[in-house]
Amino acid sequence: MTTKDNTPTLGVIIPCYNEKDVLQLTIEALCRFFEEWQAKKLIAKDSFVLFVDDGSSDDTWEQIERVHAQDSRFRGLKLAHNVGHQNALFAGLVEGHTVADCVVSMDADLQDDVSVIEQFLARFAEGNDIVYGVREDRQSDSWFKRTTAQGFYRFIDWLGVETVYNHADYRLMSKRAVETLCAHPERNLFLRGIVPSLGFQATEVTYTRHERQAGESKYPLRKMIALAWDGVTSFSVRPIKLLFLLSLFMLIVSVGFVGYALYQRYEGETMDGWTSLMMSIWFIGGLQLFGIGLIGEYIGKIYQEVKRRPRYVVEKIRE
Repeated sequence: MTTKDNTPTLGVIIPCYNEKDVLQLTIEALCRFFEEWQAKKLIAKDSFVLFVDDGSSDDTWEQIERVHAQDSRFRGLKLAHNVGHQNALFAGLVEGHTVADCVVSMDADLQDDVSVIEQFLARFAEGNDIVYGVREDRQSDSWFKRTTAQGFYRFIDWLGVETVYNHADYRLMSKRAVETLCAHPERNLFLRGIVPSLGFQATEVTYTRHERQAGESKYPLRKMIALAWDGVTSFSVRPIKLLFLLSLFMLIVSVGFVGYALYQRYEGETMDGWTSLMMSIWFIGGLQLFGIGLIGEYIGKIYQEVKRRPRYVVEKIRE
């Protein structure tokens, strides 16, 4: 915890899933920066790194145990099975904030610039409870990922969800900010939307995101779409409202189409059954299926919430 000279205890929270190829590089980088920050009296000597093993199938946990045996600053939290990045990150925040004045969450692949944490600490010392790491640009991304990511941020902002543009999960949070976050009971986690809603004093630090140092990305297109969908459906009911407006529009179109279909039948230019078939399949049927699917998604989230099952199960702890 904070020392007599007000030097804060820092906890760095890193979710890991099959990161054996890059983990050693991450450890070496953090060792180097920890020594530098401690020499500058930016962080206390009891600062630490907490790796959260999200049910890895490789030897990620064995690496964490080895480095913990050599250096007690590196701690480990092994989850019983894979629960996803957001839940694994939340588990690390819950465990780490109890013995730290502030925590920084980052990925294990070294794409987030570790040196920027020094700027995070400076903003924290100025009284900010939350410091967001915001990418200066997306030049390291492919055209497809860059376009879809930027489109997502604009879309979710239009839906009324409060987020920080071009911010992922690289951020600093004070102890009280994490305590407030832990009071949120929902199981469908979208931390990029929850954290800005906490309301604490916050600021941003821009940085350049690097290429992955080793290994493969653990966020393929399927997972990115799932995260985006969680962000939309967990924080906004506007899709339901849009569905209602679409229903009104389709009703107006259908009325016009009814007139057209009846006119065609009156002129004798249709076969028996054509009118009812066109109306039911192309308009009413499609609209109903879309509406049922969207409402079902919201009902499914309610079902997950009311069961109140744990977000994660801890198998082992190394501290």
